[in-house]
Amino acid sequence: MKIKEIVCALERFAPLPLQESYDNAGLQVGLTEVEASGALLCLDVTEEVIQEAVDLGCNMVVAHHPLLFRGVKRVSDTTQVERCLRLAVKNDICIYAAHTNLDNAEDGVNYKMAEKLGLMDVVPLEGGGVLGYLMAEEDSLAFLQRVKDVFRVESLQYNELLRRPIQSVALCGGAGSFALDAAIEQEADAFLTGEMGYHQFFGHEQQIQIGVMGHFQSEQFTTEIFQQIIGECAPQLPVFVTGINTNPIQYL
Repeated sequence: MKIKEIVCALERFAPLPLQESYDNAGLQVGLTEVEASGALLCLDVTEEVIQEAVDLGCNMVVAHHPLLFRGVKRVSDTTQVERCLRLAVKNDICIYAAHTNLDNAEDGVNYKMAEKLGLMDVVPLEGGGVLGYLMAEEDSLAFLQRVKDVFRVESLQYNELLRRPIQSVALCGGAGSFALDAAIEQEADAFLTGEMGYHQFFGHEQQIQIGVMGHFQSEQFTTEIFQQIIGECAPQLPVFVTGINTNPIQYL
């Protein structure tokens, strides 16, 4: 199977027009007319991930975050992006990214987060993200602890504990704090995201339970979506999930 056929399958699931105007999803590096030898799935493209693809015999890397997000004016070894470009080209590695188009797609990143939490009746949240319902009401502290466990969060940030049960949950992966107002407008009991500014925590005491888990943690299961898409279109193709933790943030 040619790489372009895998690209077509990815774009049927998450069409490029769904991406936000600031984004740069799609083909990042390489040629798509060649036969695919294998695909390595990741959240972020790093030099270590590209080398892992080489070692596994894969000539395609499928990532959530685009390697090429801003303009590149030269290809040297000054920045990580430049070094990744040189390594990928040197080894004939094709790099493809499905970013905000996958966030906005039906059954995309936010739906995967909802699935991990066991939410039911999941619908799009006006303003981005999704809204769903727990099978049964949960105490706020127990709910946050479960979020911490499910997403393997080293340090969960949250506001004052809600003194009423949680059942409706709004969420938006990654830097999704922009969706907080929509979650409040739709009267969600809780709102989960990957990143939120300090001042946004103020003023919502007993209005909504906020949980901020970290950008990487919120989107880590994106590779499962890639696995499903590629597995259905190319069941014989070797597909691997990176064994490298690409989260650049460390915790004490």
